[in-house]
Amino acid sequence: MKKLFFAILLLPSIAFAWDQTAPLPVEKCQVHNPYGWAQSTKQTTPICRRAYFVAYDAAAKIPNYVAYTLTPSNAIGCWPRTNAFVADASVKGGATPADYAGTGYDKGHAVPDGDLSWDQQVEYESFLMTNMYPQLGGLNRGIWKLLETSVRGWAVQRQNTYTIYVGAVYNTATDKKIGNGVVVPTGFYKIVINQQTREIAGWYFKHEGGQGNDLTKVRASIAAIQQKAGVQFQFPQGTTELAPGAEWPVDYGALTNAKRAKCGKAD
Repeated sequence: MKKLFFAILLLPSIAFAWDQTAPLPVEKCQVHNPYGWAQSTKQTTPICRRAYFVAYDAAAKIPNYVAYTLTPSNAIGCWPRTNAFVADASVKGGATPADYAGTGYDKGHAVPDGDLSWDQQVEYESFLMTNMYPQLGGLNRGIWKLLETSVRGWAVQRQNTYTIYVGAVYNTATDKKIGNGVVVPTGFYKIVINQQTREIAGWYFKHEGGQGNDLTKVRASIAAIQQKAGVQFQFPQGTTELAPGAEWPVDYGALTNAKRAKCGKAD
């Protein structure tokens, strides 16, 4: 029993032990911003990772927005979830996992771990705190997660590549803060672009739980999202903005089976 207890105590240190690498040159993230770089009303610092781009707000200690491109081949990855949350060594005074402890907020991914499980280092980097927002569990583990899963389903089942913008609506001066000054956003959004069809769709979520599982009810126009967020994103020419209810279909059961077939076991 003593040996088992000692092993359990060691598990957190094992799970969190991974080597961070320095961010890539910003131009390497062109793949995640294929239509050009967004313009934000907030002061941000660019952080380029292999699988995503962060416009990091140092004053708020959260991402202003992130951008990433998801290919069909990467939409199903087999690296297991590590929960390797860690402060980003590339920024000074940023958020740490301890800032969230006992606050009632999840460490909510901007780019979900499920989209980054195709490579071990990439999966680890999904847990950098510069990719996190304070999110209520009812949102993070509810309809927000449903949309994350849907994006993977669209990429796999349509065999199309998608570019995704994810961000938060917040006021650094007036919004609630946790830990050592981490701002709690009042809302979150996601904009999804089908690179092949040039169809786009946007969703906006108030920061509250219990929003059900009907993604059509949290659809929002791209213009409204950009106005709320204070960010002007770039889009391909000739885009078609899908009406609520006209989103790409997804078969969640088939996605689970595809994961099981590729990896041997579904998450």
